[in-house]
Amino acid sequence: MPRIHLGDWAEDAVDWLTRHLSWLFDAVSAVVNHLYDAVEWVLGGPSPLLMAAVLAAVAFWLRGATAGVLSFAGFALVDSLALWDEAMQSLSLVLVSAVIALLLAVPLGVWAARSKAAGAVVRPVLDVMQTLPAFVYLIPAIIFFSLGTVPAVIATIVFAMPVGVRMTELGIRQVDPELVEAAEAFGTSPGRTLLRVQLPLALPTIMAGVNQVIMLALSMVVIGGMVGAEGLGSTVFGAISQVDIGLGFEGGVAVVVLAIYLDRVTGALGDQVSPLGRRALARVRSGLHGAAVLRYRPRPAVGLSCVVVLALVACGTGVFSGSGSGSSPGTSAAATAGKGRAVHIGAFNWDESVATANLWDAVLDDRGYRADVKTYDPGAAFTGLSRGVLDYITDAWLPTTHASYLQQYGKDYTDLGAWYDETSLEVAVPSYVKGVRTMADLKGRSAEFGGRIIGIEPGAGETKLLASKVLPGYGLDKEYKLVNSSTAAMLAELKRDYAAHKPVAVVLWSPHWAYSTYQLTKLSDPKGLWGKGDSIHTLANKAGAAKLPQVTAWMRDFRLTDAQLGSLEADIQQAGQGRTAQGVRTWLEKNPGIEDTMAPLATG
Repeated sequence: MPRIHLGDWAEDAVDWLTRHLSWLFDAVSAVVNHLYDAVEWVLGGPSPLLMAAVLAAVAFWLRGATAGVLSFAGFALVDSLALWDEAMQSLSLVLVSAVIALLLAVPLGVWAARSKAAGAVVRPVLDVMQTLPAFVYLIPAIIFFSLGTVPAVIATIVFAMPVGVRMTELGIRQVDPELVEAAEAFGTSPGRTLLRVQLPLALPTIMAGVNQVIMLALSMVVIGGMVGAEGLGSTVFGAISQVDIGLGFEGGVAVVVLAIYLDRVTGALGDQVSPLGRRALARVRSGLHGAAVLRYRPRPAVGLSCVVVLALVACGTGVFSGSGSGSSPGTSAAATAGKGRAVHIGAFNWDESVATANLWDAVLDDRGYRADVKTYDPGAAFTGLSRGVLDYITDAWLPTTHASYLQQYGKDYTDLGAWYDETSLEVAVPSYVKGVRTMADLKGRSAEFGGRIIGIEPGAGETKLLASKVLPGYGLDKEYKLVNSSTAAMLAELKRDYAAHKPVAVVLWSPHWAYSTYQLTKLSDPKGLWGKGDSIHTLANKAGAAKLPQVTAWMRDFRLTDAQLGSLEADIQQAGQGRTAQGVRTWLEKNPGIEDTMAPLATG
């Protein structure tokens, strides 16, 4: 069979849409961003415990005193984990995505239920939308809407909407046809039949669909952290990339609190708005015995009044308290050099990337710029740099590891040069594996390693070099299978096998924190097939580099020694989870002259 190039056709279609409908994508981005900012302002503005009280009041109104108390306790726990801002950002993404998805899903479901032709067209489209892996939606979303909140919202809408359409269609189709015929026999118009007969009877099923749309939206919002969406998704993605069990567990607990709250509240809302649900609740209440306080649920007018009053107080607090960000330390002359201009820096969840990006964040803030750092998957970061969403990336490994990204997007980048030259690419094994010191020593020992070398992302230059040159050069390509995965998965495998004292061979590079955490042996390369080690470069978006000439000049002259980089990473690690900025400040205090070296000011 000849090969069908579906992928090429898809790329051509995306390119055509990007060229001819960019105005539409920009308009959608503007609308979604404004919606998200508005919701996030309401949820994130008040003090955490006050906002927790508002959310608990909603649960109290809909489900009773026990639900209200547990909701407050759950959100108080999230605040105690220092994840309140992230939780409210995720909740904002869920609400915006779910509302838009439902506004599209319910009319489509009604249309599909009332028209066989429409149902025949909509059903296969929904099948495709539901069966495609969730990660696939992120690819076109990045291309059309760049990085950040918008692609996460759009991908979430596409992912969550099908269940809303199906449940709406199912609910209407389940309405007894004889009731519809009776309404029509009395001369009721089709529209009034829909509003007065079909929708009220279908409401329990539709509300079940609303619940599922919201839960699917929450699951997708976490995945959206891969493309720079704010919130718990970014926290969980960072924990996965760094194999940080503690941070991952805390982020997971916060997600669980949100999920349980949204599930219980939307389920209770379905009972409240459905006539059948209200009658069922009345029967349940009449049969309850025990403490009256636990059974008490405020009447709708009372409950709604409490929620409104608390919400107004919360919004008032958000308006009048102010953010009070304060200025970073620095001299008065230095603090005005940047004149408040924004600088967007991208980072990966690699130690040296996080360290240098946040170092520049601190230094540029001290120079009067408004710098911000966001963490992405490497592919997303390079895409964002090419599209101008990011101004700089400080961790491009060249000429090998990140060569594929430069081949694709290089025309949009300016290489500001290397700031670190002592890197190497290698395969590493635990030091307790005896007799393996070079790549050649792996020959004939594949059974010991399970016939596998654990790799990283398949698109990485190191992966391609290992598969195409290094393994064949040592005659290992037939004996070992290179298992492509991700950096996080490779590190997780290393951690698991090292704890069990099992032989394992992994793809690594230097510098990397794994060498300070585990006792590992870098396998030497006597044939020189890895080539010369990469240098770590700073890349700038061409347009961004021109708009920020002073920052570009500073970054072009940026250098760090091995000792400086190691001590910076150590201070960040010692600062603890979520305190990267504090760790950078500690390092700057230990190196008082480094800011003037990195970002010198003109004298005279």
